[in-house]
Amino acid sequence: MAQAVSTIDPFALEVFWSRLIGVVNEQATALVHTSFSPPVAEAGDLSACVFDARGYLLAQAITGTPGHINSMANCIRHFLAEFPPETIKPGDVWITNDPWKTSGHLLDITVITPTFHQGKLVAFFGNICHVADIGGRVFSADARELYEEGLFIPISRLFVEGKPNEDLFRIIQNNIRAPSEVTAELYSMTAANDVGAARLSEFMDEFGFTTIEPLADEIIARSDRAMREAIARLPDGSYENVTMTDGYDEPIRLQVRVDIKGEAVHVDFAGTSPESRYGINVVLNYTEAYATFALKALLAPDVPNNEGSFRSLTVTAPEGCILNCRRPAPVAARHILGHFLPALIFGALAEVVPDRIMAEGSANLWNTQFHGFYPDGRRFNLLFFNAGGTGARTGLDGLSSTAFPSGISGTAVEIIENRSPLVVLEKALRPDSGGPGQFRGGLGHRLVIAGLRTNRPYTFSPFFDRLQFPARGLQGGQAGAPGDYFLKHPDGTIERPNPKATIYPDPQTELWIELPGGGGLGDPRQRPRERVLNDVREGLVSPERVEKDYGMLNQ
Repeated sequence: MAQAVSTIDPFALEVFWSRLIGVVNEQATALVHTSFSPPVAEAGDLSACVFDARGYLLAQAITGTPGHINSMANCIRHFLAEFPPETIKPGDVWITNDPWKTSGHLLDITVITPTFHQGKLVAFFGNICHVADIGGRVFSADARELYEEGLFIPISRLFVEGKPNEDLFRIIQNNIRAPSEVTAELYSMTAANDVGAARLSEFMDEFGFTTIEPLADEIIARSDRAMREAIARLPDGSYENVTMTDGYDEPIRLQVRVDIKGEAVHVDFAGTSPESRYGINVVLNYTEAYATFALKALLAPDVPNNEGSFRSLTVTAPEGCILNCRRPAPVAARHILGHFLPALIFGALAEVVPDRIMAEGSANLWNTQFHGFYPDGRRFNLLFFNAGGTGARTGLDGLSSTAFPSGISGTAVEIIENRSPLVVLEKALRPDSGGPGQFRGGLGHRLVIAGLRTNRPYTFSPFFDRLQFPARGLQGGQAGAPGDYFLKHPDGTIERPNPKATIYPDPQTELWIELPGGGGLGDPRQRPRERVLNDVREGLVSPERVEKDYGMLNQ
């Protein structure tokens, strides 16, 4: 492009930006439509991004999770350190699942494709997917070291000048329980990047671009400027918050200090609990991903998510704390604590932007991982997600059974029963689980499952939290209901196992999974009478709680 991008007509720039978003959305659509993994195909547990040739994140698809997108923002520099630009060839494809360099645990695989146009390296397309299996222990929080959690793939070439790295494929296939599905997933991820690369090349041809770097500079600079302007409108100061989570075998303390100075924000997690012996530790890259997401969502939600939106934000945590764990700490369930970080930061800034804040929600996804066999000996392997209620927001009730901050979708009962011998006996919202407030917290739901279509015990790994520490309300709002989890055995006895420990239930045993609700916002007595009565009519609030929680008779 002959002219400097800074002189581009704003309307033309909007066209260029929209086309880039279209490119990565098509990349993501190709991935979803060809995926062999229910978490990807059904729940959207993926990311899709384009970077310029320098490795700067430029645009992301509208689907994806902050834990993938924002952690991927820094990953290209790790790949380029391994493969300098002068060594890259057309047809090369890279891979890793290094938790400390991408999205925090071994089951998330990152695939990066260098993209050439007219013989010149112009971009990188990347995506992250949660694969069906990675060997080691089944996906769980039980491991004591990273080595137990599965196959570690260092930064490597998955394809070399268009040809598969057969040695690497054989290593992967011989170390996992689902070699066909994972192999197919790696090809799907590669094909999705190829779709993005093809659409980018068409875009560059159409507008006569030989490089996208000047365009990238303009997009990044605008995002950086908008983010700094949003920060500058806030009062300088230090703001702190502390919250507690259940942990694995003992409660975990999460502490944050947010320092605002001029046009920059620094987030520090000093005071947080040390590393755990179990797989709930979080790598700094994942901590940074959810911390920066929280700041951007709160301060500048309309600013595009790219290199520029991160430059004014810094994140630190003491080495060896549970939010900056050291290799080889186990990290499989890192999302459990990582998903608490946005609410922790929101609470710290509640006095700064009280009109934009939301109360605490259920926070972590209640992942449910099942392994076992059909009666004919075929293996099944199923991961699906559940979400409790989100916190109430200014002017709005919380959302029920909605994942925040991950953005992952729930899985339909039909998919669960089609992909496994499990039977869903009940799935319904939990009345009274949303925290009372002028704006009510979102509700969690109840899920009752049994392995009625198999004839042998199976493996169940839960990832549950907020059974001890419910989501807190804000500005006079009350806490949401805590979660609950228990087994109902065929003889009617009830057992409450550790909500993060793998178990081996009998097929006739019922798993009762009751998700927590979100916190309320504002004094419940200020909630309009008609809204309370409507909640009762819809079964969201029981008649018995109307007077207790809202100070009014149910008439």
